[in-house]
Amino acid sequence: MLSALANAVVLLDGAGIVRYINPAAEHLFKASASQVQGQPLTGILAPDHPIFDLIRQVRDGGHSLTEYGVSLDGPRFAAPATTLQLAPVPGDDGQSRGDIVLAIQELSVAQKIDQQLTHRNAARSVMGMAAILAHEVKNPLASIRGAAQLIEENADPADRELTRLICDESDRICQLVDRMEVFSDQRPLERRPVNIHRVMEQVRKIAQTSFARHVRLVETYDPSLPPVFGNRDLLIQVFLNLVRNAVDAVPEAGGEVVLSTAYRHGVRLALPGTSHRVQLPLQVSVQDNGHGIPEDLRGHLFDPFVTTKPSGHGLGLALVAKIVGDHGGVIEFDSEPKRTVFRVMLPVSTNSEAI
Repeated sequence: MLSALANAVVLLDGAGIVRYINPAAEHLFKASASQVQGQPLTGILAPDHPIFDLIRQVRDGGHSLTEYGVSLDGPRFAAPATTLQLAPVPGDDGQSRGDIVLAIQELSVAQKIDQQLTHRNAARSVMGMAAILAHEVKNPLASIRGAAQLIEENADPADRELTRLICDESDRICQLVDRMEVFSDQRPLERRPVNIHRVMEQVRKIAQTSFARHVRLVETYDPSLPPVFGNRDLLIQVFLNLVRNAVDAVPEAGGEVVLSTAYRHGVRLALPGTSHRVQLPLQVSVQDNGHGIPEDLRGHLFDPFVTTKPSGHGLGLALVAKIVGDHGGVIEFDSEPKRTVFRVMLPVSTNSEAI
């Protein structure tokens, strides 16, 4: 029964030795039962981790305890948002013998889906804004620019500088509107089986030959992954945006960005407007060792015009959310100092011929 549970379960004896972990815990800890069982919990988590205080409270009080929002991380794994449930295990005589069962629940799929729907709503708000700007802003701007050019023909040098400023600023606003117009594109995606590693290889080449020359790029891929059912060019755009943001966040010295892929079981999402459910087992992660995302921005990170960059427009992540949503996927992130991870979960293709 414990092996069938989706939540990680760990049994500790009175000395803090791991006596049992279920398959979900193996997946969480990125280690097999044979590696963990018989070892102290301090071999998985740092000795000063708050979980050990919780274990002591359960042993001393003899009652169960639940703690929300606990971050777990070790040498081989990280689970930034978990719920911990600890309970003493009674002996045959009904008295506690010091054993404790620990259940670990990661951020629920329901919460992830709720976050993803929020991201999609943010993208939809940009769509409406883009349509308005395209019709109501670009035409007047063209008239303003044309009038400035006519004035420039007979203006003295000082006034020409002002008319040139008008033209340049008009062009800059038009470019911003052009970038936003992509959000109003409602055409169905042209999708086919795509080898995600070829996508990531293209992203890496572009990054290393341009904006990521000073950054160490680390690749950790699962070569056995099936193809993604998606649009290759748009997926390149998604991960290029994420890698660019990661590169911008890392320090000038010692900057590192880790690109990884993995297969995740049990993640499914109902497509909006249908009863069809799609499995999202393929996960692509972009991790950096930068300063982290400010707390006050995390709830609005995928909204338009939200950015931490002085010269940024705040449209990159909104576009990423739209493209991932159009693929029927989910994007999420975890952030703390020196470790920010964006994870994109995508549907796989049943056709093995991938580009």
